[in-house]
Amino acid sequence: MAADGTATATRPVKIIAGADDFGTPLKDALVSHLRSRNIEVEDLGTSSYYSAGAEVGRLVSESSSSSAVDVRGLVACGTGAGVSIFANKFPGVFAATCLTPADAINARSINNSNVLAVSGKSTTPESAIEIVETWLKTPFKSPCPANDNKPWPEEIQSFLDNSLKEMPEIGKTGTVQDTCAVCCLVKNRELNPIDIIPGGSMKILRESPTSAFVRFKAGSVEPAHHHTFGHDLVVIEGKKSVWNLTKEERYDLTVGDYLFTPAGDVHRVKYYEDTEFFIKWDGHWDMFFDEDLETAKNAIEKELAK
Repeated sequence: MAADGTATATRPVKIIAGADDFGTPLKDALVSHLRSRNIEVEDLGTSSYYSAGAEVGRLVSESSSSSAVDVRGLVACGTGAGVSIFANKFPGVFAATCLTPADAINARSINNSNVLAVSGKSTTPESAIEIVETWLKTPFKSPCPANDNKPWPEEIQSFLDNSLKEMPEIGKTGTVQDTCAVCCLVKNRELNPIDIIPGGSMKILRESPTSAFVRFKAGSVEPAHHHTFGHDLVVIEGKKSVWNLTKEERYDLTVGDYLFTPAGDVHRVKYYEDTEFFIKWDGHWDMFFDEDLETAKNAIEKELAK
């Protein structure tokens, strides 16, 4: 950074600062130092550590990375941890608690930290000034103590470059993330075709007792069959009907529905939409057909025509 407060990447830096009672003396010392360096500072004053961290985080988050000014944050509390936690609740904010200049170099080099958190109880003003200066001057991907102060290998540099695209997306409003542990298991897994049933594919997750994810294309039919072991299933996506021929019952299933089929019960299935479900057998997976596919299709067509 140049002496006039401009960043080495040509964008001038603006610092938004906040602190709680324990961090205010250190924050004030750093604000004074930054202003003496002709760096623009917006001082939000003193509040609770969670309010201070959140307000700085919100303002940094709302700033545009493509704007003419590089907006960063400075937060302080007794430990530096509390303000960091609440600043980090906002998308695109990468707050790091730094107790040493080495921490600051690592935070900038690896995490592209844009909010610096400092400890009013553990850090002297002189040390804090060295930390903030180091944090301001260290470019992303620069050699750092975490890598013995050597340049990052090419594959790590590629990972760090990609992180700049992925990290800001985490926490954005509207970002859909799977919170279901079962759904997360199948993400990015390739399902294998079920050769004996057209339109079906399956990924076995565990053997005996067997659990698996199963998908069927819309219009697919499972001919009447039975298994040595009973099975439980939960529909994750789609719509299907199961005819339990042994019990002479029909079950219409959609997303979230559960069904248990006892061992030996003969049943046929019709899929109305692309359908995915999680299934668990009490033992090894097997399948014994009680009719052929054409017979099954004709039987279902007559049943649906009623």
